[in-house]
Amino acid sequence: MLKVLNASRYLVMAAVIGSLLSAVALYAYGLIDTLVVITRALSSAEVSTKGAKVLMLYFIEIFDLFLLGTVMLILALGLYELFINPDLKMASRLQINTFEDLKSTLVTVVIAVMAVTFLGHIMSWDGAANLLDIGVPVALVIVALNFYLWVAKGAKK
Repeated sequence: MLKVLNASRYLVMAAVIGSLLSAVALYAYGLIDTLVVITRALSSAEVSTKGAKVLMLYFIEIFDLFLLGTVMLILALGLYELFINPDLKMASRLQINTFEDLKSTLVTVVIAVMAVTFLGHIMSWDGAANLLDIGVPVALVIVALNFYLWVAKGAKK
């Protein structure tokens, strides 16, 4: 039974592979979308304030794709490092030693994704919708996540 339990840690490879494939798909889609947006902008040959605002919004949304791809990559690398090979070479900021480290890293990236998503809403705001309807919940979640990070950091010390 001990051998089975020891080998069961390799079940996490399903999550690692799935997360890696998700990251690749998001990065590829973001890159293709970037090329399409640049091609459209150059081919329209229209330069205006409204066009610049639309272009900025596209790039913010594309950046959101890359951030989500980064979340999936961090998840894959972190799970691999925790369950399969703790000697995985990663940037010091992304070094995962405990499950708590993985959660904290993910929470940090989720905060960035939420901020970028809200920025996208601000950029596309036409005045009709109330930004507080999305801004207040986003702010509350970001505050709660930062509180979690603060508590987790305090528990480490």
